[in-house]
Amino acid sequence: MMRFATLCTKELLRFFKVSVQTVAAPVLTALLYLVIFGHALEGRLQVYEGVRYTSFLVPGLVMMSVLQNAFANSSSSLIQSKITGNIVFVLLAPISYVEFFAAYVLAALVRGIVVGAGVLVVTVWFVELRLEAPMWVLAFALLGAALLGALGLIAGVLSDKIDQLAAFQNFVIMPLTFLSGVFYSIHSLPPFWQRLSHANPFFYMVDGFRYGFFGVSDFPPLASLAIVAGFLLVVSLLNLGLLKAGYKLRS
Repeated sequence: MMRFATLCTKELLRFFKVSVQTVAAPVLTALLYLVIFGHALEGRLQVYEGVRYTSFLVPGLVMMSVLQNAFANSSSSLIQSKITGNIVFVLLAPISYVEFFAAYVLAALVRGIVVGAGVLVVTVWFVELRLEAPMWVLAFALLGAALLGALGLIAGVLSDKIDQLAAFQNFVIMPLTFLSGVFYSIHSLPPFWQRLSHANPFFYMVDGFRYGFFGVSDFPPLASLAIVAGFLLVVSLLNLGLLKAGYKLRS
């Protein structure tokens, strides 16, 4: 337990020491999204009945910030450790691959939740927002942050250079996030694009999270929760397999 706590503390201190970059900057970015998209699309885009577009937008921006920052934390930490060579000090320590996985994912989850909470605190001053089902909000935030933290760990393991990790983030994570319904309800899309949106696992995280605020969603929230939990289980098992084998870490 002490080994896990030590590694987890190291990962938490890593992003808290540069909180202007890791926390404040993403919050400012989300606020700019709200101002720009809210001004441009308020009253022009159909969302839920009785819900203003700016109010609809805030939960999406919060969840987008949670997911992107959870991924960035675990992936950047591991790739930096590999490039600088200090990963050897972690590998030499008597810490199991399960503890290694749990520490990195927990730290990523904390960063994602902290940034998401910051976005919510700042943006809620600009919109009228209700909270219909807080437990749903918490469940999707935690599962989503854990899933992206685990995905970030896989990306960090597989990548040998910063540009490889950047490609994963720019060509996989970013498009899936932006096409997950953050800025729109998928019911406003043509049927083909609605069906395609259901193939995006990020959609279920954003849609389920938004359900907790408004009590309405584009997909049944319980089914979304099961899908997200299933993805987290699969990604976690893949992670544990890679870490147990020491793939691209011990060679």
